[in-house]
Amino acid sequence: MLKEAFLDYLRLERNYSERTIVSYGMDLREFEGYLEKTEAELDFTKVHADVVRNWISELMDEGRTATSVNRKLSSLRSFYRFLLRRKEITVNPMLKIVGLKKKKPLPSFVREKDMNRLLDGLSFDEGFEGCRDRTILEMFYATGMRLSELIGLDDVDVDLSARLIKVTGKRNKQRLIPFGDELAEDLLIYIKVRGDAFPDGVEAFFIRKNGKRMYPMQVYRIVKRNLSKVVTLKKKSPHVLRHTFATAMLNDNAELRAVQALLGHESLATTEVYTHTTFEELKKVYEQAHPRA
Repeated sequence: MLKEAFLDYLRLERNYSERTIVSYGMDLREFEGYLEKTEAELDFTKVHADVVRNWISELMDEGRTATSVNRKLSSLRSFYRFLLRRKEITVNPMLKIVGLKKKKPLPSFVREKDMNRLLDGLSFDEGFEGCRDRTILEMFYATGMRLSELIGLDDVDVDLSARLIKVTGKRNKQRLIPFGDELAEDLLIYIKVRGDAFPDGVEAFFIRKNGKRMYPMQVYRIVKRNLSKVVTLKKKSPHVLRHTFATAMLNDNAELRAVQALLGHESLATTEVYTHTTFEELKKVYEQAHPRA
């Protein structure tokens, strides 16, 4: 009866949708089934925190996701708040229950051989736009800068002689990113091709065919279109190339704090996610190579 009263409360007083009410009912019936199976002497009003924790453990053993378990816990929290208001219970067993942490997906990145195939093995359209598009891809891969940082670049921000690029990141914080000879050569070629196409000069470093600064969706499409030629990743964005830069640096033994500085991360924890990516790569190598893996 308590379960039905709660569902009526959601329907009549809280005006929840029928679909939501059905979901709450399924979660409560599942918990009730667990009580009947393992805690036969208990009903809803006699449940304590340890019983809920044991139920969580069983759900996890069944392979339920953190999202699924947390949704069921949310249903129980609402139910026990309802019972507490109705004075059916004096202590809410859910107060000591903490939801499961959702496992963050590892960043997507492009493997080195695929980046080499993209930049060295595939041909780009001749003329200004083809040269620009390839240089944008090389810039993302060689520096790890953000999309907004690339779009915001002006000519004065690129120092070819010192091999440094000044970018303006989040909250207008500026940082210097070094780059190597290969990118320097590509930038020189791009600047020459751009100069031929726009002899009167431009302010922005990367521009559209009308001479104006590029906009985010345009750069996003360029990256997506070209990455689609070499990878089948679900995500094919400028941020994937930022992930690719960080992963490549750490795979080649770059110091974590150096990568943090290059990426412009305020917290080292933000950069540490890439160490998980590189460890996953090591696991794959081990599993493919070791006879007992």
